[in-house]
Amino acid sequence: MKALKYLSHRIYTTWCVTWFVMPFVVTYPFQAVLIRRQRWYPRVHNINRFWSSSALRMFLAPLQVEWRMRFDRSKQYIFTPNHSSYLDIPLLLHAIPGFLNFVGKSSLTKVPLWGKVYEKLYIPVDRKSAISSAKSYIQSVRTLEQGRNLVIFPEGTIPPTAGEELLAFKDGPFRLAIEKQLPVVPVTMPYNHKFLPDLDGKLKVRWHPLKIIIHEPIETKGMTLQDLPALKEKVFTIIQEELKKHNSIDVNRYTNH
Repeated sequence: MKALKYLSHRIYTTWCVTWFVMPFVVTYPFQAVLIRRQRWYPRVHNINRFWSSSALRMFLAPLQVEWRMRFDRSKQYIFTPNHSSYLDIPLLLHAIPGFLNFVGKSSLTKVPLWGKVYEKLYIPVDRKSAISSAKSYIQSVRTLEQGRNLVIFPEGTIPPTAGEELLAFKDGPFRLAIEKQLPVVPVTMPYNHKFLPDLDGKLKVRWHPLKIIIHEPIETKGMTLQDLPALKEKVFTIIQEELKKHNSIDVNRYTNH
């Protein structure tokens, strides 16, 4: 029985990896051409969305996108999701429409082939470097001025307690939101760490339903930087409470079975 379980896990992992890599390989020639001109960047982003959505469908796991807000394409938002897995960006690409920009760790630029696309299309940051952090902040401001919506992980990294206890939030996304008077949208992804945990480079895929909750926007009009701690705490509480609720549901589900 143990051997059968191990074999089925290896087959499923191979299946998921294949269907994650294959759409990228098929679309990469188009990305490599389109990434040469800045005016074509939105098309490259749409290819990445297609890649993400195709892979997620082929994982054969239930996927629920729960909108608690009315998304207005004429408005701009700063999305602040919890960070729990390398699956986070594909799920965000799948769920949130429009030409998004992501602030993500600079190590992604070293991924073969896709790293160059990521470096041009999105905002890499080395959070250990003050210069890199300052540069990413300037790029984020420029992104908002260009009319793109922005996704920033306020934890800054995947914590050891991913999907359960959040790390303390950084000020960056909330400072941006207040300075630009843009709404902050908390985003909760409660199960990504169960499907694809961060194991220091070790690949382990485990079948599990997936879900993303896009919460009601928090308006920042009239706020000043003195309101930053309260805004940050409010977003933290919304996401943390949602994680606790879903962890409780998950425990009850498997206990009952």
